[in-house]
Amino acid sequence: MTTSHTQLGKNGVTENFIETMKDHFKNHDNVKVSVLKSAGHSKEANEKYKNEILEKMGDHYTAKTMGFTIFVKKWRKKAR
Repeated sequence: MTTSHTQLGKNGVTENFIETMKDHFKNHDNVKVSVLKSAGHSKEANEKYKNEILEKMGDHYTAKTMGFTIFVKKWRKKAR
């Protein structure tokens, strides 16, 4: 199980960010997204970013937040 790292900045969840995430998942099982201060440091903002990432990535992904980090995992089968 390999993990890749990326950062979420002031532009938020853009199409380029989603394409970068998809590229990371070609070679890795998990992606660790660090939310930078410029993106907004609040629990509500992190939850919003997590939900937005999952919505744009599709059904085969789940995410968990810890502090200002979002851990995204790809499942082989559809998540329930």
